[in-house]
Amino acid sequence: MEADIPYLLLTPGPLTTSRTVKEVMLRDYCTWDDDYNSLVTGLREKLVQLAARGPGFTSILMQGSGTFGVEATIGSVIPPNGKLLVANNGAYGKRIVDIARKLKIEHVDLQQSEVVPVNVSAIDDALRRDSAITHVAVVHCETTTGVLNPAAEVGKLAARHGKTFILDAMSSFAGIEFAIEDMQAHYMISSANKCLQGVPGFSFIIADRARFEQTKGFARSLSLDLYDQWQEMESKHGKWRYTSPTHVVRALIQAIAELDAEGGIPARAKRYAENHRILVGGLTELGFRPLVAAEHRSPIITSFLYPDDPKFSFLKLYEALKRRRFVIYPGKVSQAETFRVATIGHVFPDDVRQLVACFGEAIEELGLKM
Repeated sequence: MEADIPYLLLTPGPLTTSRTVKEVMLRDYCTWDDDYNSLVTGLREKLVQLAARGPGFTSILMQGSGTFGVEATIGSVIPPNGKLLVANNGAYGKRIVDIARKLKIEHVDLQQSEVVPVNVSAIDDALRRDSAITHVAVVHCETTTGVLNPAAEVGKLAARHGKTFILDAMSSFAGIEFAIEDMQAHYMISSANKCLQGVPGFSFIIADRARFEQTKGFARSLSLDLYDQWQEMESKHGKWRYTSPTHVVRALIQAIAELDAEGGIPARAKRYAENHRILVGGLTELGFRPLVAAEHRSPIITSFLYPDDPKFSFLKLYEALKRRRFVIYPGKVSQAETFRVATIGHVFPDDVRQLVACFGEAIEELGLKM
C-alpha cells in the first residue's frame, strides 16, 4: 500500500477527519491576534451550547491530549483536604486513579469488572461508609472495552450524597445524545479529536461555573492550573496562558460547523449507531465474538475476542486490513485477548460495510478457521 493513500482510522482518537477539517490548518494564526482570540471565545461558547441545555456553565480549553484535561481537572478542583472516589472498570478509570496517586490526592479506587458497567450500588455503599469523600469520578464510555457506564445514575447518586461529580466524557461527548444536566455533572471532560471529529492538540472542560469559581488556589500544577487558564481566557477575551494550539483550534471550529451541517449531535449519534450495528452484525456473521454483552456496549468502540484458531495473529490481521486501508486497534483488556474497532469519526455505513468485506478477505488470506 502506498504511504500517501489515506487510511481510515477505526480507532477512538485520533480518528478519521474530513479533508475540509485538514485544509483549514493550512493557514497560520498569531496567538496575540484579536481575530484569532475571538475565534477561541466563540469556540468556548459553542462548546457550552453543545454540552448544556441551560445557563450556569463555562468552558476551559487545555493544551494537550485528553489525559491532560483529566489531570488538570483532578488536580485543580479537588481541595487540599478533599477525597476522590473513582468508579474504575477499565484502563481510563485506572488512569484517573494513577493521576490522584501521583498528585497525592486521597482517593478510593473502587475497582470493578472491565466487561460490565460500574456497579451503582457499590458506589452508594462506598459513599455511605466514607463521609470524607468529596468528589466522585467515572468514565462514561470506557474505551478499554467499549462498555457504556451509567453516568446519569452515578451523577444522581453523587447529588444525593452531596458530592461533586466529575465525568470523563472523552469518547462519548457528541457521539451519544446527552446534556451535562442529564448527568448532574459539575465537570465534564472531552477532547478535540474525539466525536467532534477535530484533530489532536487540546482537551476541554465544561464546568458548573458557580462551583468552579470556588476552586481558586487548589491547583497542584502551574501549566495544568484550570482556574488560572480560565481566568486568562475570561479576562483576555480568548487568550491562552501559554502557546495556543492555533491550527487545532481552527480545525475544531471547522469540525463543529460540519457537525451542525450533519444535523447536530442527534444525527451524528444516529450515524455512529448505524456504523456500530453494521460492524457487530457483520463481524459476528464472520465468526468473531464481541467481548461485551449487547446491552452494555457503546456505539463508540467494540472489543472482539480473538478467534480460537491457534494460527491467529493480531499483527497479521492488522497488516492485512491496513493494506486494504483500514486501521484497527489492539485490545487493552487484562482478562481476555481482544482487538478493538471504533465506529466514530468521518466514517460512514458504506465504509463499515467495506471494512466487514475486508475482514472476510483477511480471514481467507490468513487461512483462519472461524
